[in-house]
Amino acid sequence: MPKIALTEIESTVATALEAHGAAPAVAASVARAVRVAEAKGNKICGLYYVESYCRQLVSGRVHGTVDPVVTHEKAGAVRVDAGFGFAQPAFAAGFDEAVEAAKAGGVCGYSIEHSHTCTSLGYFTEQLAEAGLIAIGATNSTARVAPPGGAKPLLGTNPFAMAVPGRGSGVAFQWDFSTSAVALGKITMAAAADETIPLGWAVDENGEPTTDPHAALRGSLVSAGGYKGYGIGLMVEVLASALTAGISSWEMEPLKAVDGGPHDLGQFYVLIDPGGMPGRASTIGLRRLQRRSTNSQAPACRGYRPRCPTPSMSTTRPGSSCRNLQRPDQPSGAQRCGPPPRSLRRKDGAEEAYPVAAEDFVAVLV
Repeated sequence: MPKIALTEIESTVATALEAHGAAPAVAASVARAVRVAEAKGNKICGLYYVESYCRQLVSGRVHGTVDPVVTHEKAGAVRVDAGFGFAQPAFAAGFDEAVEAAKAGGVCGYSIEHSHTCTSLGYFTEQLAEAGLIAIGATNSTARVAPPGGAKPLLGTNPFAMAVPGRGSGVAFQWDFSTSAVALGKITMAAAADETIPLGWAVDENGEPTTDPHAALRGSLVSAGGYKGYGIGLMVEVLASALTAGISSWEMEPLKAVDGGPHDLGQFYVLIDPGGMPGRASTIGLRRLQRRSTNSQAPACRGYRPRCPTPSMSTTRPGSSCRNLQRPDQPSGAQRCGPPPRSLRRKDGAEEAYPVAAEDFVAVLV
């Protein structure tokens, strides 16, 4: 399979978006997010979405020339009206003000309102962690998940993300995952390839477990962890929809459909300055957590994708017996996954970043 340079991906996407009606600055912002997704191996949130972006620019489902409006009426609340445009430039528009508000007051609620889908939520929380803040993010999506025991979708896959700043700079660890058992993109990709899916991902129209992705698309995905995961998905709905005055999952049209109304989605972020909090939430407490999380006894990994059908945080605990979580440099049958060897470098001299998809429930540690 031929490989394409990330710089070429970014420039080509920007050119395509401009050709379909996006302003240059908007196109560049979205193209950068696509590049990052592809660099991390996150196919669902990368090039997979570009065709729909272009078609929806033409149909009017997303506005490509709008200027986001930033509002900061209360000390701990920064809001951005995306004007039915892309989430990436809207997030950038209020970023500095939200970071300053969090550092001034200790905590800030940052909402992106009336936007197009943000795709990879972790793309945004990672930026906030790099600015020195603990960041928690939430967004909703088209209804695809039925309540436990039900068959009619009510909530979206409703992703939830968190990123924690590292010592001095960078990101100590982060995660980003859908609250459904699996991201919708894995179902649609299986359907396109005419492959089966594992039991436990979805149910058919009658609420019966299925391995047929086509039946799953006619039916419903299930929540990760049953009613517990559904509860987290409902919490995401409150944060991302109710607090941003955005559309609810059950009112939303399919995100990739060419025609229809604007997505009108919201993303809500909680920004916390660790230096302004006492005890274990302080910078010292975070350093202790980071050291504990990255020592040789904790098989957590930076950028290594677990191949388990249902990845969970249990794969990052000491003594993990997950045989499918394996570093590229480990011999076959190895059971633990430690930090990547620092000697691994790309040809351009930069440290290799192994893929981590946004939908995977896995800590990413430095």
